[in-house]
Amino acid sequence: MLDLSGKVAIVTGASRGIGRAVAMGLAARGAHVIAAARGDHAAQTVAAIHEAGGRASMASLDVTDSGAVDAMVGGALEQHGRVDILVNNAGITRDQLLLRMKRDDWDQVIATNLTAAFGCSQAVLRPMIKQRGGRIISISSVVGQTGNAGQANYAASKAGLIGFAKALAREVASRNITVNVVAPGLIDTDMTRTITDKAQGDWAAQIPLGRLGAAEEVAAAVCFLASDEASYITGQVLAVNGGMYM
Repeated sequence: MLDLSGKVAIVTGASRGIGRAVAMGLAARGAHVIAAARGDHAAQTVAAIHEAGGRASMASLDVTDSGAVDAMVGGALEQHGRVDILVNNAGITRDQLLLRMKRDDWDQVIATNLTAAFGCSQAVLRPMIKQRGGRIISISSVVGQTGNAGQANYAASKAGLIGFAKALAREVASRNITVNVVAPGLIDTDMTRTITDKAQGDWAAQIPLGRLGAAEEVAAAVCFLASDEASYITGQVLAVNGGMYM
């Protein structure tokens, strides 16, 4: 198993689904995880990590609040003296055909899925540069690569994460900071479980491996990119989609 002992990781949107699996995966490999989410939504994630013998703490914040993000990173530095890994996972959907999409639905998705990644990444850069090393990993989506009707806002935000990562990777590579993206396909989470069995079957028919992915499979990709084994990988998109998009 990859060894992340002594590393400090921040995971946004850590209350459920992929974010929770990522937080638990990093903790299982030895990292101290700061599980960030609104309110006390990440409390169950932290409790599960503790129950499994890992180390974790909770950060309660709205990732679109830049002041709260700065306070979270400052608190991590005060308590641990470093931040080694940032996983930008927080995300929302507000699906609608563009002709009917409200400006607020566009703004909220961009703010949460893309602008928050900018804010969180900017907040951790100074300590990562000072310690001459770090890992920034953003969770995009196959939709950011293929597009999807009714998700212009979501697709734009997820595609934006890819361009953002490639640009930032070039800026900070000389400081031994890597910046990468994981792009999941259709993953078995609370969100996809609301889809009808027929719809799930239709989706699975488009996936060469013939099934939905597991959140733990996405987490494994994140943990690899966060590890020393991935020290020569930056500016890349690692697709975890069962062959849905090649």
